[in-house]
Amino acid sequence: MDYRIAVVEDDELISSMLGLNLEKCGCIVSSYEKAEELLKDIHKGKYDLLILDIMLPGISGVELLKKIRSENINIPVLMMTAKTDLKSKIDSLNIGADDYIQKPFSMEELIARVGALVRRSRGERMIPSNRVMVINGFKVNLDSRECESNSGKLILSEKEIRFLEFLVMNSGEPQKRADILEEVWGMDVSPTPRTIDNFILKFRKLFESTPAYPLHFVSVRNRGYKFEP
Repeated sequence: MDYRIAVVEDDELISSMLGLNLEKCGCIVSSYEKAEELLKDIHKGKYDLLILDIMLPGISGVELLKKIRSENINIPVLMMTAKTDLKSKIDSLNIGADDYIQKPFSMEELIARVGALVRRSRGERMIPSNRVMVINGFKVNLDSRECESNSGKLILSEKEIRFLEFLVMNSGEPQKRADILEEVWGMDVSPTPRTIDNFILKFRKLFESTPAYPLHFVSVRNRGYKFEP
């Protein structure tokens, strides 16, 4: 994970533990003891994720989050707290937190949540508000299902659109066939992993400049497929 993460935590031990484990995963971590320190950097837009403790000296984590959201800073925020009451969790989510984790937590769970939040955030940025994305210069309308392609203009099936959107929203991240089937087809039991292969072959013919040497719909050995913008 090449994520840039800001951690705001006044407990030095917890902050150090977070930084060490996240850096082991390839993240670039900046640690802050106070909200006021982060506020000097947050407008530079250099972070993919903010891990924020609710209980901080001076400006609290809740107050910091309110300020960030009031200024339309849409960085994903993972809140941490030792509080166990439901109200703290609901309040955090209501004011703009994207996720919530309660201390003490397992580092494996936190890292998994970090990855999910950043991937979702990056994926959302890959889908324009007008729901028209561009693949290798070809426009694809996710709502009307109309698209340009090497074969001219055509209309994709609903499953093809859902598959494309799923790949694009997880750009750069290999997706297993089983995960694709579950996400795109759900409870439909008729598709097989071979169905995924056939869809990928079709996408390559439609959108790749040289289908035999794909640059966008890429096979990942022993893992599945990924989309590269």
